[in-house]
Amino acid sequence: MTALLDTPTLDTDVVARNRIRRGRRRRIVIAVLTLLVVAAFAASLVFGKTNYPPSDVLRVILGHDVPGASFTVGRLRLPRAVLAVVAGICFGLGGITFQTMLRNPLASPDIIGISSGASAAAAFAIIVLSLGGTQVSVFAIVVGLGVALLIYALSFRSGVAGTRLILIGIGIAAMLDSVTAYLLSTAGAWDMQEAMRWLTGSLNGVGWSATLPVVVALVVLGPVLLLQNRNLAMLQLGDDAAQALGVRVERTRIIAIVAAVGLIAFATAAAGPIAFVAFLSGPIAARIVGQGVSLVIPAALVGSLLVLVADFCGQYLFDTRYPVGVVTGALGAPFLVYLIIRSNRAGGSL
Repeated sequence: MTALLDTPTLDTDVVARNRIRRGRRRRIVIAVLTLLVVAAFAASLVFGKTNYPPSDVLRVILGHDVPGASFTVGRLRLPRAVLAVVAGICFGLGGITFQTMLRNPLASPDIIGISSGASAAAAFAIIVLSLGGTQVSVFAIVVGLGVALLIYALSFRSGVAGTRLILIGIGIAAMLDSVTAYLLSTAGAWDMQEAMRWLTGSLNGVGWSATLPVVVALVVLGPVLLLQNRNLAMLQLGDDAAQALGVRVERTRIIAIVAAVGLIAFATAAAGPIAFVAFLSGPIAARIVGQGVSLVIPAALVGSLLVLVADFCGQYLFDTRYPVGVVTGALGAPFLVYLIIRSNRAGGSL
């Protein structure tokens, strides 16, 4: 009888220990990822066709005039590296928000049509409206938000089912990609070159005018997603269970969608739709952190690290300089196939 009475206490102790162990592992992973992001950021400032000592780079960051380094580091490398960090965080946060909310690793903005909407809008703005610079970015942001709300509205039927939203999103993405292909087929040589540079996903030639809006968007919308983190985790239990636990399901979804799409749209407007970063960040974070803990911050750091490393490799690892979107696309496609194969072998579904 005593042993039976002690069993719940033992189970509670085991659960508590497991929770502590998962929390400790998460903190260690976050610390390691942060160090890796800082190291990759520093490397992108120090190394290149011309290498500069860390002391010169630090002096440039602090505002001192260093011959040669002030231009190369201060005006070329620093805004590019900062945009890589903040855009990666935006893509990582947006991707993990959709994947958590819809309980599906395929539910990332670049799979379900949101990035396609921003891309089609940018191509239309460049080729048809002859817009440029900030005007293209604003147009892409507005259309990206509109496409996200359209997908949500079309998939709503007594609530939103993850599979239904993903399938509708993939269908809309296919239509938007067709629009983009048609626009490119009618474009002149200059417009074609400008549109392709934007559509590929590139950090080439970015300055502070492109970087600062993304920083502001992250400062404003990032905390919104962090505050919704607990409610999003509850949604993984299912709508009925989440509602029973006090979560306002549709309100949480709309807030999360608007914030996540806003981050994705601002990052896409500045750097283009850098392929697969939003898709890869969450699953990679889940593999290294483990299940049962929040993946929001780890996914954001993974996204930042992916963009930094991919951009550095695209610039200096090959004989030809490739845009960052080409490198991340080469990484993301095999990972997508791997996820599908793993799911089929496990007898489950994505």
